[in-house]
Amino acid sequence: MKTLILLRHAKSDWDDPELADHDRPLAARGRDAAPRMGAWLKAHGPVPDLVLCSTATRARQTLALALEALGAEPETRFDRGLYLAGGAGVLARLRQAPDAAATVMAVGHNPDLEQLSRRLATMGDKAALDRLAEKYPTAGLAVIELPVERWAEAGPGGRLIAFETPKTAGD
Repeated sequence: MKTLILLRHAKSDWDDPELADHDRPLAARGRDAAPRMGAWLKAHGPVPDLVLCSTATRARQTLALALEALGAEPETRFDRGLYLAGGAGVLARLRQAPDAAATVMAVGHNPDLEQLSRRLATMGDKAALDRLAEKYPTAGLAVIELPVERWAEAGPGGRLIAFETPKTAGD
């Protein structure tokens, strides 16, 4: 069994129209939400063994704030290929993760993470599945158990354990 955590970057700042999309930082709301998601992981688990993170500024900042609140320092790999790769692109990167990592967290973008979570999580908590089907907001976090022994086997058939957002993480 493998566990996947999908964390969408927190709310980004659009104030500077000259800034390239890849370089946009977090907005104040995002700087508040990212640690909330890390705190939720600390309270409910799991803690990732490995993090795969987009190189976009907002994704890197989200990860840093979430890990600080989580109080963990997992191995982290920054990958430009996770920047707007589509759900299939993120899955391809995930399938290359080392099998020694029981829990992997991917930090990225939408619609990529929404596509991937819907593809992988075909069963699980009904309320969480309903929320996931409705919207995958910024700083949204999905925890999916995959019935595989190797990351290369990751695909549909996973169980959605939790889907949390900054609004629900404090509940």
